[in-house]
Amino acid sequence: MVHPLAGQRAPAEQHVNLPRLLADYYTAEAAAPVAFGTSGHRGSASSGSFNEAHVAAVTAAVAEYRRGRAHGGPLFLGFDTHALSEAAFRTALEVLAAHEVPTLIHEGDEYTPTPVVSFLIIDHNRRRPEALADGLILTPSHNPPLDGGIKYNPPHGGPADVEVTGWIEKRANELLKNPGAIPRRPYARARSAARAADFLRPFIQALGGVVDLAAVKSAGLKLAADPLGGSGIHFWGPIAEAWGLNIEVVNPGVDASFSFMPLDSDGVIRMDCSSPYAMAGLLARGGCFDLAFGNDPDFDRHGIVSGGELMNPNHYLAVAVDYLLAHRPDWPAGARVGKTMVSSSILDRVVAAGGRELYETPVGFKWFVEGLAAGTLLFGGEESAGASLLQRDGRTWTTDKDGFALALLAAEIMARTGRAPHELYRDLAERHGPSCYGRLDTAVTDRDKAALAAAAAAPGRFKGAALAGLAVNAATAAAPGNGAPVGGLKVVLNDGSW
Repeated sequence: MVHPLAGQRAPAEQHVNLPRLLADYYTAEAAAPVAFGTSGHRGSASSGSFNEAHVAAVTAAVAEYRRGRAHGGPLFLGFDTHALSEAAFRTALEVLAAHEVPTLIHEGDEYTPTPVVSFLIIDHNRRRPEALADGLILTPSHNPPLDGGIKYNPPHGGPADVEVTGWIEKRANELLKNPGAIPRRPYARARSAARAADFLRPFIQALGGVVDLAAVKSAGLKLAADPLGGSGIHFWGPIAEAWGLNIEVVNPGVDASFSFMPLDSDGVIRMDCSSPYAMAGLLARGGCFDLAFGNDPDFDRHGIVSGGELMNPNHYLAVAVDYLLAHRPDWPAGARVGKTMVSSSILDRVVAAGGRELYETPVGFKWFVEGLAAGTLLFGGEESAGASLLQRDGRTWTTDKDGFALALLAAEIMARTGRAPHELYRDLAERHGPSCYGRLDTAVTDRDKAALAAAAAAPGRFKGAALAGLAVNAATAAAPGNGAPVGGLKVVLNDGSW
């Protein structure tokens, strides 16, 4: 069911009470433990699942973790435009200073997108392998304005794997039992101890090594960027200036309540650039530009508006992979293309037609990190509009999702082919057969979870059963690429659908 106000601006009574939210962050008790999901620990101060004690405990645990592994380089610290992110940034600085962690922040206490932190870690460690850097990012990604989040990126630059997050989570929950005992320095002293640097220029200058921005400039494309009030809001202007691009930032404001956002399909304010409801503002103007794109608050996702319509993320990933396999001659032979198991199977056909091997993983970008870092993966993409790729010369770019690169890649594709991405997808559908994709999110009970876990424990018993009038060809609870459990059950029917 779609909420009756989906795609419309939120009524005033639905806007976040920011003073109360921040008061809860500093005064509410931690009512829930630290729990790392696919992208760190997330929660809300209003429910006691993300407050000052959680951030202090996670930051202290990260400081202990990096000390135990002798990471002698700096820790890059960034935050997005959520209200709790800036408050958490200050808490993290106080804890890092007390643990004498050499901390680097964006000059002017500016917002820092997730892919920028990943790039900076990789760039530093390529030049200084004897003093490894890592990073912390305060962001709940596209989650509603009430939420906060904190995630750790180790020296490989991408999301920490389950072994690392398991250690941090366990130690953070031990510290959470007595948060007052966590060492901290007063903010003024902590801020002066941190070193500020320009995070923007190095990233922008390096973008040309990933995307053919000279071709975009030559094509003279009229582009629009909607940051959705996110952390890359002050990057698009300098990108356009540095590379001579015609980019109009159509929504240049920052508002921690995100009151300018249209409601998502469920009637919640959510900065999801893959949702046509959340992107209604850009869609209303998309026809005025050759191409338009949006990003979520930490800029690790992309939404591509082509032909005035928001492309399904799976469709754009298929177009991007098809194009890249034909236009990156310096990419390493034998390297694979990564996708999550719940992405559309048209990607399988595109990869096979391009003469490459598929690497299929469970949900979570962390599964692509090792391959992107080693150059054994050319590209890693998720069904939720997150992806990254190698540089044009085959070197590692980011090992976290990069909304900048994937948005600008759409412009390169149009500049060099003379055709819009949505048109190219129609060609792929004609060549490989039509592909339909839908997603349904629904609440489940503990009983439902137990039933699903039991099904996943014995997937073989479903073979030969019928679903939607088709026989089940296979059922699996593990990813074929790495054998990792998917946290559920994937059922493949005899016509190739799943």
